[in-house]
Amino acid sequence: MSELQGKRIAFLVANSGVEQVELTTPWEAVERAGGTPVLVAPEKGKVQAFNNDVEPGDTFEATEAVHELSSDAFDGLVLPGGTTNPDKLRMDADAVHFVVGFAETGKPIAAICHGPWTLVEANLVRDKALTSWPSLQTDIRNAGGEWQDEECVVDRERFPLVTSRKPGDLNAFVEKALAEFAGS
Repeated sequence: MSELQGKRIAFLVANSGVEQVELTTPWEAVERAGGTPVLVAPEKGKVQAFNNDVEPGDTFEATEAVHELSSDAFDGLVLPGGTTNPDKLRMDADAVHFVVGFAETGKPIAAICHGPWTLVEANLVRDKALTSWPSLQTDIRNAGGEWQDEECVVDRERFPLVTSRKPGDLNAFVEKALAEFAGS
């Protein structure tokens, strides 16, 4: 695994609706690699996770509110999926601004499943190769991105971007995301 000692990785989620396995699997991998994952949401406090976008899962504690932060405090960003999570984040100007900050400074972003919706809203997919849950492919293409039906896509043009389609792709997603975070 990549060495992330001293690296802080932001996990940006809405306070309701994040897909649990897409949050916990990369989170645990960052910890195992020696990094510090930080849960960021529109509001500090409770974050409700879901399993398969339907069944309530565990709750987690967001220790940081996105409107109080800058991407400067982090070495990378993870955007987990679930349909509700990115749909809420893309309507939050502070969350979108936070994501843009990573791209502008060339820091890696890793987005899985529906997570790229936030990237579309932030106007960050133009001329980028990426993947997502298949229902986002038209949105990504309309925003100028090149959608690919691959387990994991890494595009380093302008800023490092790691994307995957679904929970079944988490092993590849985590491996590639950690490699990009280690290089940041």
